[in-house]
Amino acid sequence: MRQQKFRPGGALMISGVILLWFILTALSVVFVAVDIRSTPESPVLKWGFVLVTAYTGPFGAFFYVLGCREPLPGLHEKYVAARWRQVLGSTMHCVAGDGVGILAGAVIAGTLRLSAPLHTALEYVLGFGFGWSIFQALFMRDMAGGSFTRALRETFSSEFLSMNTLMAAMVPVARISMARLPGSDSPHNPAFWFIMSLALLSGAIFAYPMNWWLVSHHLKHGMMTIRKLPAMPEAPRESMSGMPSEAMPKRAEAMAGMSPQAMSHAAASKPSTGTIVAVGALSLVLFAAGIIVSVIFTSPG
Repeated sequence: MRQQKFRPGGALMISGVILLWFILTALSVVFVAVDIRSTPESPVLKWGFVLVTAYTGPFGAFFYVLGCREPLPGLHEKYVAARWRQVLGSTMHCVAGDGVGILAGAVIAGTLRLSAPLHTALEYVLGFGFGWSIFQALFMRDMAGGSFTRALRETFSSEFLSMNTLMAAMVPVARISMARLPGSDSPHNPAFWFIMSLALLSGAIFAYPMNWWLVSHHLKHGMMTIRKLPAMPEAPRESMSGMPSEAMPKRAEAMAGMSPQAMSHAAASKPSTGTIVAVGALSLVLFAAGIIVSVIFTSPG
């Protein structure tokens, strides 16, 4: 891999930038982790914003304040109803889950000094596997009636499309940056973590348009508002529909206190299989283009 040597002054400046980045990231994570406790958002997205802030530092905190933090008590539902905020929540959900696996893959690949193709493949497999099985299917299974296998089926296409576009930008940014900063391909070097932060931030920005399409076509949910319901007196065993209370689906229980956007998402119609396949093919083309760009700019000569 081609590497460019920096002059002592340039290396010192980069070290200073990285140190400042780590300080701002630590402060941003503390702020989001404390402040988001009072935000009436779903627990999954609360954790998602904390993770994204750990990846992207002050940018993650900025996204949280601009897109999710309740401006005034009782206004969260209206505040997050804007389509761009819904899409922001969807994108943050994607980056948070996929990012855990991607970083794990990057650390393993960097430690073992794997080749670039194996490096990318490991990041993709772990990122997709964790994002799909944990952050999408497991954490959101209540929206699929409580069934994990059903949640896996319903979230596969959205995770696949979002992951491809995330990697399409992340791979070239990470590979090209590491090629130009000696030693940054090792997890033991602080520059490695700085570059991975920039790569995930770039991936999030590039994945935003795809998440817009996914939210618009009801393949992913965006921001939600979940408030604690007041305590109710014990109800009779029969539900309003006349069915025994035990027969009420978990899906209905999960929606108690959710925003209208989340409830309408669950009942909305989805695009045709052909349309999803076509968009999936486009996402693969974008991913391939990102890999080609990284190869071109890191090849010797």
